[in-house]
Amino acid sequence: MTSLRVSDFDFDLPPELIAQQPPATRGESRMLVMDRATGLLRDAQFAEFPALLSPGDVLVLNDSRVIPARLYAQRTTVRDREKPTGMIEVLLTEQVVPQMPGAPGPDSRTWETTIPNPPPTGESLWRALVRPARKVAIGERLVFPGSPGLVELEAEVLERGEFGERLLRFKPVEDFFATLERIGHMPLPPYIRRDDADADRNRYQTVFSREPGSVAAPTAGLHFTPQMLHTLEAKGVEVARVTLHVGLGTFAPLRVENLEDVHLHRERYTLPASAAEAINRAVREGRRVVAAGTTVVRTLEHCALQAAGGELVPHSGETEVFISPGFKFRLVGAMLTNFHLPQSSLLMLVSAFAGREPVLAAYGHAVQQNYRFFSYGDCMFVA
Repeated sequence: MTSLRVSDFDFDLPPELIAQQPPATRGESRMLVMDRATGLLRDAQFAEFPALLSPGDVLVLNDSRVIPARLYAQRTTVRDREKPTGMIEVLLTEQVVPQMPGAPGPDSRTWETTIPNPPPTGESLWRALVRPARKVAIGERLVFPGSPGLVELEAEVLERGEFGERLLRFKPVEDFFATLERIGHMPLPPYIRRDDADADRNRYQTVFSREPGSVAAPTAGLHFTPQMLHTLEAKGVEVARVTLHVGLGTFAPLRVENLEDVHLHRERYTLPASAAEAINRAVREGRRVVAAGTTVVRTLEHCALQAAGGELVPHSGETEVFISPGFKFRLVGAMLTNFHLPQSSLLMLVSAFAGREPVLAAYGHAVQQNYRFFSYGDCMFVA
C-alpha cells in the first residue's frame, strides 16, 4: 500500500473563512455533525450538542489553562551585558525539568548548548521561540520590561535550537506566573492577524481551565459555557477532566513529506485518578467515551497505549504520540473538534478517526457552507 504523504491532507481554504474573532457570545457557534460509519453530514448549532450525547456517556475535557506566553524582551550583548541591542519577541513554549547528565536533549534535533547543572532553586528553564532569532546567541541576557524603568524578568540564553528555538534560564522571582499575567500577551496563533486584546484573556480560555501551562488553547473546549456543562450533567453525562499542556507542536509545521517520518514535540499531561476511574468504569460497562478536542484524544489514546490492554492508571508524563490513518483507537468513541489547518497533524488525527476522504469531503462542505475555521471558529462532532 502506498504510504500517505503530508500533502495528501491539503485542502483549499479561502482566507476570509479564518476566524479572526470569537463569536459574539460564547457557545453561539455552528457545528457540523458527521456520522463516521456513513459519512453523512448535518449542519447544526453547538447548542444542540447535548442532544448528541446519551446518559452514561463520559465527556472528557482538557482543563489546561493558557498562560500569557508572548513576551517582549530587550537583548544585551554577550560582551557588554548592560548595552541594549534591540527588542525581540519571545514565545514561551514549554517549561523544562532539567535532565540528568547523559540524558537525551530536547527532541531529536541538534542544539548548541552550554547548559550547566540543574539551576538553583527558584530559577526556571523554558523552551521558547524567539523572533528575530538570527542574532540571539548563547550567553546573551534578555531583560523583560514592565512599567517604565522596571525590569520584571531576566533570562539567559542557554541553548540554541533549530527554527528559532532557544532554551532560557529565568532568574528567580516571587511568582513567575503572576509576573506573566502582568506583562505577557495571550499567544494567539499566527493566522489570527491582529494583536491580542483584553477580551482574549477570557475568550482564548476555556471556562473550565485551571492548570496553567498551555501556550495555545484546547480550542474545542472554547465553545462550552457553564450552562452547557450543567445541562450535560443534568442529562446524565459524566464529565471527567484531564490535563494536556499544549506546546510547540501547535506552532511547528510538519517539515517532512512522508507520514512515517513525522515526529511531534512532547507535551506534558496528567491523568488524574477521578478521570481514570470514570473511563475505566465506562469501558467495563460498554459506555461511550467522548473527547472534547484532539488534545484529549491524544492524552487518552497515549494512556491506553501505556496501559497495554489493561485499565488506565492515574499518572503524569509526556506524550509525543502521532495519530494518523491506520491508528487503532482504544478508548475514544466520539470527538468534538474544531476545523484544523491543511497538512496539520491535527487534521491527520481526525482523518485517522473518520477516514481521510470522508473528512476532506466534510471540510469541503464546511468551506462551501462558510463555516468559520481554526481556533475561534466553528466545530465538528464526529461519532
